[in-house]
Amino acid sequence: MTENILEVNHLEINFHTYAGDVKAIRDVSFHLAKGETLAIVGESGSGKSVTTKSLMGLLANNAEVMGGEILYHGEDLLKKSEKQMEGIRGKDIATIFQDPMTSLDPTMRIGRQIAEPLMKHKHFKKEKAMAQALEILKLVGITDAERRFKDYPHQFSGGQRQRIVIAISLVCYPEILIADEPTTALDVTIQAQILELMKELQSKIETSIIFITHDLGVVAGMADRVAVMYAGRIIEYGTVDEVFYNPQHPYTWGLLNSMPTLDSEHLYAIPGTPPDLLDPPKGDAFAARNDYAMKIDTEQQPPFFDVSPTHAAATWLLHPDAPKVTPPVEIQRRYKIFSEQQETKIKANQNLAEG
Repeated sequence: MTENILEVNHLEINFHTYAGDVKAIRDVSFHLAKGETLAIVGESGSGKSVTTKSLMGLLANNAEVMGGEILYHGEDLLKKSEKQMEGIRGKDIATIFQDPMTSLDPTMRIGRQIAEPLMKHKHFKKEKAMAQALEILKLVGITDAERRFKDYPHQFSGGQRQRIVIAISLVCYPEILIADEPTTALDVTIQAQILELMKELQSKIETSIIFITHDLGVVAGMADRVAVMYAGRIIEYGTVDEVFYNPQHPYTWGLLNSMPTLDSEHLYAIPGTPPDLLDPPKGDAFAARNDYAMKIDTEQQPPFFDVSPTHAAATWLLHPDAPKVTPPVEIQRRYKIFSEQQETKIKANQNLAEG
């Protein structure tokens, strides 16, 4: 049985504002196994980044954890002091942020920035740290690394800067890597290269990855398991094949249907907007946007219904007494096309790397 290195149980986080308490994270639970990639997907504002920032102890000053636990090797990170968390951040759990330019210090040479975590966490002497930093810079694919080692961030392209941020995150060989929309600021070609790089590095250093994105298509060839978030809750989870081939929640259907393909005649968008979490709905938070909503959806929050031992969804449509509803055929067609495009893109990148 695969060992779980991280377990999040019934996490609840509020943001205190002048208008009242925003219930940003509402009873979120998930686990991460050693060596796997878990993707957390959902629209902007669904709670993805807040959840992962809580793992790092990096919540905003007006945020308060109202309940739950975050167990890393059985120890609750929420009970750690700031000093203890400083010893974990960057060493055991590291993050790749969305914008590489704001993640790098513009006044510091990139070699020194990569070496700093080694000097801080592993107490390497400067010479040893710089030597290892150069090796990881080569590993992430920066050409002419010896010469570029003393360059500043502004002297690199966006894709190169993101590779440098990845190098900083991985230089201590963390056990968990949180990738918070790491390819959003990059064009499609560079995005595919960065995703392929992360998969390659993961196999080399045996790290576990939590991949945050609003785009289900990005995780098609990246994740082992997927957790879909909406309005501060996880509403469906399963293996990547289960969520793509057999989605059960209408919100997941909407996300899949909004993936653009090369032959898309128009872009689909989920109608409506997410609910106000100052005053969350009593029932299913997606009910107002759900074409298949029933009366009970407005009255009671649905529990998780098991679809398989690894797949579950929180929707009343899975109740034995609910009417039988199947996802639109368009979703399956889009996924097939998208999968073929992803495979073509990966093969092209591999050929480029070899040739």
